[in-house]
Amino acid sequence: MLTSVTLRLDTWCQVAQFPNSLYRASRRVAAVFFIVAACLVSLAATDRADAFTSRAKAAILIDADTGAVLYQSNADELLPPASITKLMTAELVFQAIKDGRLKLTDEFTMSVHAWRTGGAPSRTSAMFVPVNTTATVDDLLQGMIVQSGNDAAIAIAEGMSGTEEAFAKRMTVEARRIGLTKSVFKNPTGLYDPEHLMTAREIAMLSLYIIKEHPQFYKLFSEKEFQYRRFKFRNRNPLLFENIGVDGLKTGSLSIVGHNLAASAVQNGKRLIAVVIGLSSSKEAAAEARKLLEWGFRSFASFKLFDAGETVGMARVWGGEQFYVPLTGDGPVMVILPRVPANPKLKAEITYDGPLKPPIKKGDQVATLRIVSETNAVNEVPLYAGQDVEPGGLVRRGLDALAHLALSWVAL
Repeated sequence: MLTSVTLRLDTWCQVAQFPNSLYRASRRVAAVFFIVAACLVSLAATDRADAFTSRAKAAILIDADTGAVLYQSNADELLPPASITKLMTAELVFQAIKDGRLKLTDEFTMSVHAWRTGGAPSRTSAMFVPVNTTATVDDLLQGMIVQSGNDAAIAIAEGMSGTEEAFAKRMTVEARRIGLTKSVFKNPTGLYDPEHLMTAREIAMLSLYIIKEHPQFYKLFSEKEFQYRRFKFRNRNPLLFENIGVDGLKTGSLSIVGHNLAASAVQNGKRLIAVVIGLSSSKEAAAEARKLLEWGFRSFASFKLFDAGETVGMARVWGGEQFYVPLTGDGPVMVILPRVPANPKLKAEITYDGPLKPPIKKGDQVATLRIVSETNAVNEVPLYAGQDVEPGGLVRRGLDALAHLALSWVAL
């Protein structure tokens, strides 16, 4: 079944007519595909979004407000995250405090295992808590985040779950809860284990989750120094000391993968998150992350495609009192697009599990608008039912059932 779809973009000076919607009965997915050819009248020609190429094994850049992916390279390849792992360790602590199961003033003991595996004898990054002594959760968090102390991370894991292994299982469970479908954790530190892996995309997703869900704790990632006993630790993230708006997150390195960095920065009220994995040195990782962030701030801008309540498209309803339900955004539909001088090509689609079946209530999320620019920037915007749709009568349901059967045969 085909319908004509027209998209109106008030900020664009030319809009193409879109091909018809396509219902694929065999996959139970309905989609609207369209190409937009336009010129952005509000932008100067000098603001062209130049192409970016990363030297990292994997990299991604996302807009924190919309989740739009502005750049990606091997972003879904599973690689050792090294000490960036400690973002997930910290997230479990933040969530436990938020739930009232833990307090910053609680104390954990530095066990012999934690001391030997992640402390001074390990010759890895350490907070140097003396063996068999206690430290507060507050101090351990700062030692883990600022100094990247492996001893601090293990002490937290043992204090919360008894063993590293038990805590690591909780890390993977928590990863699934917050939407990370690929990451697997085997320890709280990021010390090498062949099965301990993350993707650049999921590191960025975790970073964004911490920023949005734990803002009161995110400030720990911007601390430049931490004093513990006779030690003064300087944050290992070099971008915190450069005037580019970086206020987090974490570095990491392993000989098998190289140097990694997850960084977030704010300029002119816009926050971006960059992840780079697999550079030859910490200096190169910092330079690559900085270059990616600066390119993102320079090359992209926000645009309003639709006003609040304006219809973006129509979704087919089967067995309802009407054939289609209008789709709208939750407020204005905003996207992040390259600053281009003229005639950008955008590929977009509206997707939803189909056929939609009544009853449908106004405000139900039923579809997603996905827009991809010629630079492969990706925006995904949830779409909502613009009105109620109640079940239709017996005749309407019968006609839709026959049409559904006919399309199923065509799809075969």
